[in-house]
Amino acid sequence: MSEPRVRRAEIALEQTHVDRVYARLGELRDHAEQMRSKGYEIGHGAQQEAVFEQASMLFERDMMVFHANKTLHTLDAEYEGLVFGRLDYASSGEPIYVGRLGVRDADFNNVVTDWRAPAAAPFYQATAQEPMEVIRRRVIRCSGAEVLDVDDDVLMASAVPDDMVIVGEGALMAALGRAKGDRMRDIVATIQKEQDDIIRAPWRGVTKITGGPGTGKTAVALHRAAYLLYRHRRRLGGAGVLVVGPSGVFTTYISRVLPAMGETDVELRALGEVLDGVTAEHADPAPVAAIKGSLRMRKLLQRAIRDTPPGVPTRLRMVYRGEVLTLERDALERVRKRVLASGGQPNRIRVRAAEALLEALADVAEQAARDDGTAFSATTRAELITELGDRMDFHRFVVVWWPVLYPDEVLGWLGDPARLTKAARKALTSDEVALLTTSFADRSRGYSVGDIALLDELRVLVGKPRRRRRADSAEATEPERTEHGRHHRPEHYDEYSHIVVDESQDLSPMQWRMVGRRGKYASWTVVGDPVQSSWPDTEEAEAAASEAFGVSALRRRYRLRTNYRNSAEIFDLAARVVADTAAPGELPHAVRRTGTDPEVRDIDVDELKTAVAGAADGLLRSVDGTVGVISAMERVPHVEKWVSTLADERLKVVGSLDCKGLEYDAVVLVEPSELIAESTTGNRLLYVALTRATQRLVVLASDRDWLGE
Repeated sequence: MSEPRVRRAEIALEQTHVDRVYARLGELRDHAEQMRSKGYEIGHGAQQEAVFEQASMLFERDMMVFHANKTLHTLDAEYEGLVFGRLDYASSGEPIYVGRLGVRDADFNNVVTDWRAPAAAPFYQATAQEPMEVIRRRVIRCSGAEVLDVDDDVLMASAVPDDMVIVGEGALMAALGRAKGDRMRDIVATIQKEQDDIIRAPWRGVTKITGGPGTGKTAVALHRAAYLLYRHRRRLGGAGVLVVGPSGVFTTYISRVLPAMGETDVELRALGEVLDGVTAEHADPAPVAAIKGSLRMRKLLQRAIRDTPPGVPTRLRMVYRGEVLTLERDALERVRKRVLASGGQPNRIRVRAAEALLEALADVAEQAARDDGTAFSATTRAELITELGDRMDFHRFVVVWWPVLYPDEVLGWLGDPARLTKAARKALTSDEVALLTTSFADRSRGYSVGDIALLDELRVLVGKPRRRRRADSAEATEPERTEHGRHHRPEHYDEYSHIVVDESQDLSPMQWRMVGRRGKYASWTVVGDPVQSSWPDTEEAEAAASEAFGVSALRRRYRLRTNYRNSAEIFDLAARVVADTAAPGELPHAVRRTGTDPEVRDIDVDELKTAVAGAADGLLRSVDGTVGVISAMERVPHVEKWVSTLADERLKVVGSLDCKGLEYDAVVLVEPSELIAESTTGNRLLYVALTRATQRLVVLASDRDWLGE
């Protein structure tokens, strides 16, 4: 029988099993629909019952509807193909099918084994050297319920039965050559052994994953989150998992990976979205970002909240039994400094400030009595403090003299050069103060990503204002569930059970402090590549990261060394720009060659607009997947206009700082020297941009300085 006919026969064989799986899914979906309908019927019946029975019936209704909706949500997730693998063992005649979701038939026999289950581990871990009793490992490529192709690996050649058919070659390489969409796919069908070892590593402590571009770091981290939730759901699921990425573009790109594996109770946040209630998308220029991210900002912010708020009254006058008691500006400032020196968050110590003011007024009254030769006993002092403390005019003064501090308000004060200079003494240079003043004073674009960590630091420094009324149940720290199983978490939730940090090499020390507050009880998966770092002071960042993890946290490290994304031709060019800065062994090995070299086109600056549009149009015509146009951040609005006439949804324009973690089938890189100029880490940002393409790369440059020529 010819190879095509053999392949078609094997596809038909696997189609029979896949049809059985989807038929069972239909049964499970019908059952869940019936359970939900029954729950609503119980809720309706509760309205007819006695009051004392309603609570029990409504609770039963809520639980039934909750579980039914959660089941339906899982079953309705968008799968690229539920079944993707098969294992044939030497010791058993029954194959094991591996998929994104575990499915049992009506007799509770597995028709699909969840890829995270121990029984599925050999699909990723078995090798020809250690076959784990697996004769044949088959990758099944599906589109929905349709089997498109199969591909086999033989792990025990001597044990292959005469009637076992072997087809195909290179499932991984076939997957790598497929066109990319605008969202990251899961990699459950092509996880390699070195990746699987990381995914299944113990959950406790800190798991650090390093590796160059295209090694699958992000995909491994996301699959690890899905695996940990599957294996330790009771321990990790309630408190929740947080995934922190470098940008909103990135979190959108990875947004479908976990839902495709049935995991919906994971929060994805960009660094500009970590603080509840505030969102930032634009980045500061590199010199400003370096200042805002430094730990020196802690001291500056601490001084800022202890400075006298603008616009507060400078005199307090109270009439007590015919005597005018006055506290002038200097006396009020002494009271403020004394209260702040005693410690505590300003918003939590207003009562202490009021008491200090009353004591100061009593001191004035006592001094006046001495001057008049009048007795001033402890009883007299207590009576004065009690009477003035009950006066409405005194309370009104305290409210405006010791106002509630809000983080955004305090940060806004620092747009005043005098106030910023005072707060920054000995912490920043005059040039740095000038840069920050300009940044804080200009809010035309809203907050920057670097501002978010400062606002979060201020949130903790100023404290939450005390409430006069008793806290209600809405302030409880226990997360509330929606009907689909997601959590409504309290504001500034800090009890996540596991945190994934991607592109960790770019987090500033202040950002590590911000993320660390959300993970004080968490285990961590931390993904990064030192060669791609855009943060100049790595030692300071590493110290802040260590503090975020906790001093006693167990650390384990893994390095991924194989670049699956880039063709070797593209990666060879990218490696040239960091050859002088990368340490030996830091660059990965690209395993795939396409025979197509990247194009470096020398252009005149005046021709840049036409050249960009022409290069993008040419790549859209030559590849089936996505095309990215990458430029320096400030040039992005111009590039978007240049390519606007192409009107193809596969075309994406992205800035250098936002392209991290993304990939495209083809890339147009605009003026590489500009990427070097806007970065504090030289060629590292350019290295990132050069490694976004999987198939084709066109570089448009008006000079060759970026190549060292």
